[in-house]
Amino acid sequence: MLEIVNIDESDKWDSMVKSFSNYDVYYLSGYTKAFKLHGDGEPTLIYYHDEEIRAINVVMIRDIAEDKRFKDKIESKSLFDITTPYGYGGFIIEGIPNDNNLKKFNEEYSDYCRSKNIISEFLRFHPILKNSKINSEIYEVIDLGKTITMDLISKEQIWNDLSSKNRNVIRKAIKSGVEIYWGRSPELIDEFIPLYNATMNKDDATDYYYFNKEFYKSVLEDLRYNNLIFYALYDQKVISMSMILFGKDNMHYHLSASDREYQSLASTNLLLYEAACWGCENGYKSFHLGGGLGSKEDSLFKFKKAFNKNSETYFSIGRKIFDQEKYDELIEIRLQEEDFDTKTTFFPKYRK
Repeated sequence: MLEIVNIDESDKWDSMVKSFSNYDVYYLSGYTKAFKLHGDGEPTLIYYHDEEIRAINVVMIRDIAEDKRFKDKIESKSLFDITTPYGYGGFIIEGIPNDNNLKKFNEEYSDYCRSKNIISEFLRFHPILKNSKINSEIYEVIDLGKTITMDLISKEQIWNDLSSKNRNVIRKAIKSGVEIYWGRSPELIDEFIPLYNATMNKDDATDYYYFNKEFYKSVLEDLRYNNLIFYALYDQKVISMSMILFGKDNMHYHLSASDREYQSLASTNLLLYEAACWGCENGYKSFHLGGGLGSKEDSLFKFKKAFNKNSETYFSIGRKIFDQEKYDELIEIRLQEEDFDTKTTFFPKYRK
């Protein structure tokens, strides 16, 4: 049996999520509210259960007509697709899954999506929950690359997992007088926004990665028990900040910013180390830092790898087409554009 829960039923939503033993912050209603404000779609919880298994996932349902490439080309609220909210997700499945009950689940879920004119789905699976394998019965799963996760079993473990170079720069940051604090006051958001935007400017980020103040207020208010802002002070000046999220057992490096003028002080290295130690003290098991841009083993990945040279987590995506005929029709619309790349591996192709 399939049950759909909307964002205005937050209490019911969160109660369902927390009934799963390994839920994480990305599945909570409060996490999705900020991304609804950001224009990412309508947050929806999908819950399935039968005699043998139960499953839960959180998605954003998007009206394809709202994509600028389809403006005035298809009717509003006629065709939809779904995606994981920014971050990680995918179905958490509990019970005794097998080929038969997963097939039954897949058929009921697919029938529902077709009945709601949902054309396709794109998922980013959760590296710590490692739910991509069980979902391979339902989706086309593609492994993209490694991510870095810190083991928070003890402070000794945290320190031992650091690369020797990272230990040295952390010692240097402490010796230089960098101090780490944390909190969640609105004043910290006012500090964070300009520093974050300046960081995005220097990284040539796309428009998507710029968030308005209402977005940050939502994170602060709707996830009040699941986030902290860690920040580094040097000579009474904030030189780096990170928004850290946490769920039941896991912490996540969510958004980060730093003043490049003070880059040599390695304040972000010290900040992440102190955040990991805070997590250890407060009973969290892991701290997921993510991977490189586009899952590449680039300079960002190498920076993160210095925090756990032994990390074994990886990132996978899932793809599914519910209505191939309509999917192809959307591509036909895009083919009218001279610069449409027919060879793109982007999914869904019609949104490239």
